[in-house]
Amino acid sequence: MSNVRCDRAHVLVKKLSRKNLGAVGGSPWSANMDDISRRQFLKTVGTAAAAAGLASLPKTAGASGSFSGNPDRCGVLVDTTLCIGLNCRRCEIACAKENDLPPITKPPEDESVFLEPRRTDAHTFTVVNRFEHPDPQQPPIYVKKQCMHCDEPACASACLVNAFTKTPEGAVVYDPSVCIGCRYCMVACPFNIPAYEYDEPLHPRVRKCTFCFASRIKEGRRPACVEACPKEVMTFGKRSELIDLAREKMAAHEGKFVEHIYGEHEVGGTGWMYLASVPFDQIGMRTDLGTTPYPELTRNYLSAAPLVLALWPIFFAGLFMFSKRRDELSNEKHDPEPKEKGKREDRA
Repeated sequence: MSNVRCDRAHVLVKKLSRKNLGAVGGSPWSANMDDISRRQFLKTVGTAAAAAGLASLPKTAGASGSFSGNPDRCGVLVDTTLCIGLNCRRCEIACAKENDLPPITKPPEDESVFLEPRRTDAHTFTVVNRFEHPDPQQPPIYVKKQCMHCDEPACASACLVNAFTKTPEGAVVYDPSVCIGCRYCMVACPFNIPAYEYDEPLHPRVRKCTFCFASRIKEGRRPACVEACPKEVMTFGKRSELIDLAREKMAAHEGKFVEHIYGEHEVGGTGWMYLASVPFDQIGMRTDLGTTPYPELTRNYLSAAPLVLALWPIFFAGLFMFSKRRDELSNEKHDPEPKEKGKREDRA
């Protein structure tokens, strides 16, 4: 199909060049452009550029493709009723060490870290936040936050150069060597996770939780944060088995959990899933996301991006050539006898 598009675009551009630009001296740009109005020229170049843009448009055209992954892909089930938060935060410490990030700035016993909800950033891939229980008699609720590793990641769908990919094991990984720094991934993510290294002027990257894919999951080991948790708040395993485990917990402890597994269906499903004793919107989780994968919502819009990237250079090149030829014609009108003058000097 791409070859057919290229052939059609080539024929269209060739016809437009012959029809509107002439072919004096073997070059379409050396035609007498006095006969071509500015509006007509821009229309011609725009049409040719659009044709070339369609020819260069890849088959995927920014679409997400299929990120459903391997049926045996991994995941993590987080039981927020078990997290102790204060005097712990070992998941944060382990994450920083595993990913060569700066160590936590405040010690685990420092309660001030929970005064304001935190989000992940370029130097912190996981954070624990505290939320007051609706029942004053109950202890506060601590919730760990990191990349959700969506089954159909919006960040990967929005990326124009495939810097983000979903592995069969379930991790959403990032390749900085191809990243162009557009940061569309940051806008697309419904969980506000990807963060940009604004403090790196030479080679900034987009940073987020890696699911310890390269250092642990590929070797059959649990992520560092899961392994470091002393209360077994997080359970690592096959996503399908984790869903069964969550339902078993809800059935065995009736009334302890809300009847919902957060992440089972949100935005098409996520690798990280949660159980909670209170509605999820009360512990900082978005409940307005729906179950439709985000790539399906943005596919048509994002498919236009490669077309725009292909069209603009051609369009501006056309403007440059038009202006250049117009100046040449203007100079010839103001100095109509430069060649005759040179001939007379030669004869003399």
